[in-house]
Amino acid sequence: MKKIRILHMYADMLDLYGDSGNMEIIRYRCSMRGIECQVDAYSIDSEMPDFTSYDLIYIGGGADLEQQHISADLMKCREGIIKAYNSGTFMFLICGGYQLMGKFYRDADGNEIKGLGLFDYHTVAPQSRKMRCIGNIVLRTNIIGKPVEVVGFENHGGQTQGVKTPFGEVLYGNGNCAGSKAEGYIEKNVIATYLHGPCLSKNPEIADYMIGYCINRGQAEHITLEPLDDTLEKKCRSVMLKRLLNE
Repeated sequence: MKKIRILHMYADMLDLYGDSGNMEIIRYRCSMRGIECQVDAYSIDSEMPDFTSYDLIYIGGGADLEQQHISADLMKCREGIIKAYNSGTFMFLICGGYQLMGKFYRDADGNEIKGLGLFDYHTVAPQSRKMRCIGNIVLRTNIIGKPVEVVGFENHGGQTQGVKTPFGEVLYGNGNCAGSKAEGYIEKNVIATYLHGPCLSKNPEIADYMIGYCINRGQAEHITLEPLDDTLEKKCRSVMLKRLLNE
């Protein structure tokens, strides 16, 4: 079976609310199926990798200061990342990683951080730092071919606008903007979201969607993932859904 290769970018700087745990979940779920999963690290001034050689590129969340620190280095990677995206590499982006793939991020002081412009959306933070989208969030997505409720935790001041294909419909919480009915951004090989937690520990279906995509990338015949026992994960999510949605 094909080995999955993942590039985890700026793990030493972008790791809000356990975001690096998403890679632990991917590795664990691969190991339970006998799938080899290699996770490489990239940070500021690392040797420039061949981004197209990876099945998945992952960028977690960070505050304004961390985003400012990595922005110049990220721009150096622009050509390689775009080439990888166009070749079908999966992009999994959380919070700051999500924002920096858009056109720009403008902070509360009016300072503008240029994004890679990979996608058409942009993010603007309100002038008041007290105006933040904070708390538990529930959304419904159809990425796995049927509706599934996804739970997580959001904490962002930035309001992301211009998203044409959101990750999901907000059932509880805010989403891309305060009071928004849309959360994140999605394509066949992209999931960008504000969900921390880490996101994948609470939502195994999303983890398996990415693993399935990566393991089938470039394969002539479709490989079906062996189901895992997700009883505990689903019970935990059920508790949260009942608490938040009164189901």
